[in-house]
Amino acid sequence: MVRTADTRIRILREGENVQIEPYGKHVIRVRAAAGEIQDLDWTLLPPGEAKAEIRKEENDAVLVNGNILARVTEDGQISFWNQKGELLFAELWRNERDTAARVIRGHQGGLFHLEQHIRPMEGEHFFGLGQEAHDLFDLKGATLDLCHQNTKSTIPFVLSSRGYGFLWNNPAIGRAEFGTSETRWVAEAARQIDYLVIAGDRPGDIEKIYCQLTGFAPEFPEWATGLWQSKLRYETQEELLEVAREYKRRGIPLSMIVCDYFHWPQQGDWKFDKAYWPDPEAMVKELEEMGIRLLVSIWPTVDPRSENYYEMRDQNMLIRAERGPGPLVYCRGPETYYDATNPEARKFVWNKVKENYYSLGIRNFWLDEAEPEIGPYDYDNLRYWMGNGMEVSSLYPFYYAETFYEGQKKAGQDEILNLIRCAFLGSQRFGVVLWSGDICADFDSLRRQIKTGLHVAVSGIPWWTTDIGGFHGGDPDSEEYRECLIRWFQFGAFCPVFRLHGFRDKKDRPQSPPVTLDGFCYSGGPNELWSYGEEACEIMKHYVEIRERLRPYICRQFQAASREGMPVMRPLFFDFGEELCYGIFDQYMFGPDIMVCPVYEKGIRERKVYLPAGESWKDAATGREYEGGTWITAGAPLERIPLFLRKGTELEERIFQ
Repeated sequence: MVRTADTRIRILREGENVQIEPYGKHVIRVRAAAGEIQDLDWTLLPPGEAKAEIRKEENDAVLVNGNILARVTEDGQISFWNQKGELLFAELWRNERDTAARVIRGHQGGLFHLEQHIRPMEGEHFFGLGQEAHDLFDLKGATLDLCHQNTKSTIPFVLSSRGYGFLWNNPAIGRAEFGTSETRWVAEAARQIDYLVIAGDRPGDIEKIYCQLTGFAPEFPEWATGLWQSKLRYETQEELLEVAREYKRRGIPLSMIVCDYFHWPQQGDWKFDKAYWPDPEAMVKELEEMGIRLLVSIWPTVDPRSENYYEMRDQNMLIRAERGPGPLVYCRGPETYYDATNPEARKFVWNKVKENYYSLGIRNFWLDEAEPEIGPYDYDNLRYWMGNGMEVSSLYPFYYAETFYEGQKKAGQDEILNLIRCAFLGSQRFGVVLWSGDICADFDSLRRQIKTGLHVAVSGIPWWTTDIGGFHGGDPDSEEYRECLIRWFQFGAFCPVFRLHGFRDKKDRPQSPPVTLDGFCYSGGPNELWSYGEEACEIMKHYVEIRERLRPYICRQFQAASREGMPVMRPLFFDFGEELCYGIFDQYMFGPDIMVCPVYEKGIRERKVYLPAGESWKDAATGREYEGGTWITAGAPLERIPLFLRKGTELEERIFQ
């Protein structure tokens, strides 16, 4: 049975209750449950005003909302159309097998196994779904898990080449299948099917509406647009300061330097170990005098030996196991995590951070282990304040980011910028830079990162970075690795956030004191620009200088992201509608005027480049001009990444020389 009321369509069938309604202009929301529809908005913001209408067309009920139309047949089948009368997609009903497009199968405890089946559309391409180094650009043909792990952030939103965005509003563990026979969204244990469809003429239009639903990133601080220096890990206050001083002596500007993990006495203490960091307040002041900010690592892990463990345990502030022992991961001991879904736990952790870090002048935090990293990933064995892990696990990084953002706001901080390893729908509104986790240090990994960054951009996260050079491995004395690092550094200079980090090979590891933390917490080898020889240092220093000259341009792109939701780094199809652009992953726009063409293979000194049609292009290195709509061979000596400027841009080639 199909019923209409005001601007809402309801479908009542045996075992399901479906509700179809506007959710802001150009957006239609569909929810389906075995019983009453619940207002589980999770991380969605309230909808804006919509001027929608219901009408009858023959036996169909039709909901029209701006650029989008939902058509419901008398037997309850749903399809979506744009304002031009073009089909966006339709549910998949298999009459031969009498299989419904919506599956709601009950579990114990009020949860359900849910599936939404969608008919495949020929030639359709999908992008987004967060961050994962799966080496895919077009997601068509892929099956991807909906969960968080180190290097994987699930943000369940995809952009279709057919002119719509699809938002799966569900933090449950599941999967998304973009097959040739169907598209299917699955939640293993949740309360209701819930998805939103956004229609728009251009990708940027859809992205803006998506950000209206999930939040815009705040304005990015100008001071943070330069180089960030990091390694695993500076063991002492003096070691970190000496690196900053050396950058100053060499005339290489730094925006940020990082104090990484295990600078604390115990996990869950959230304070400096005074034996190795005797005067952090003085350290912050000296860095600020050099024009450098300090980023300090925070882990959400809590060790039973921590001074805060028993208080947090007794007040239900920790994630715990549903069955068996409490430890969820082993890292220098049995650890659990503070439960970021519990508002009291969020207050407790922020108050400790405020007392032990913020009071010393530290304003920027590295929110590591944000998935959280569980071993093994048995989501059904996790008990959060908000529910079982199968239903709510994907919310953890959202509330982890909120812990700090809300605390910093209440403390009067205006410019909030924190680094985080995982994200969910809406994380961008908490001022976080997402980075791609602990990736490998080789050319294969570099290629994957180009694709990863573009999917993140489509997923609504404009502040993104990667470990330049990769995290695991990398020998500063290896010529092959130095080449990889140089190519990665060139790519990093044209990422939204420009950050050097990694766990480099170290051949001279001392075996006796003063190694910190009993010698079990390793510190990687050197990872500063000068650590890789003079040739590499000079090339990388040149790209630091280019980045410095580009900072006003980069700031304008961040402002556009905050106002319009337009990604700073974006796939070619965002700006150019050619079918060809849906298959090009190794070129992208950095703002509207710079096309970046990274080199990601060993020994390559030239590469093919496609110049999109409808524009004239200028090689930033040579000044040579080309008409668009053609392939060319661009020079790519080791010291140069191919860059092309739109003709007519205000940017001048001298910026890149």
